[in-house]
Amino acid sequence: MHDPRPALLADRDRTLRRLAGLQADYAEVVDASRDTNADDEHDPEGHTIAFERSQTGSLVQQAVRHLAGTDAALARVAAGTYGTCTACGEQIAPERLEARPAAPTCVRCAAGPSRR
Repeated sequence: MHDPRPALLADRDRTLRRLAGLQADYAEVVDASRDTNADDEHDPEGHTIAFERSQTGSLVQQAVRHLAGTDAALARVAAGTYGTCTACGEQIAPERLEARPAAPTCVRCAAGPSRR
């Protein structure tokens, strides 16, 4: 198996940049909502601002989860357990790790209990 660290570190760097941008976007939306009517229900822009705030907040959470997954994968590399499914202990297919370097589980375990 090739060394996964370069791909994981590059992914981590991309995610950190994306997270910083999303957090800046979120702050802008929150700041914009302060300048509008506080009554989202009756303000014509309220629904749009609430949607943008919710959408951006969700993207921030997604990036934070992705970053945690990447950090966990780097910890598995350091521990020598990278490439081993955290659920069943079997080897993760190299094709899966190529597509998703931070994948903690094999395809069968990722599919859920009905597929095991």
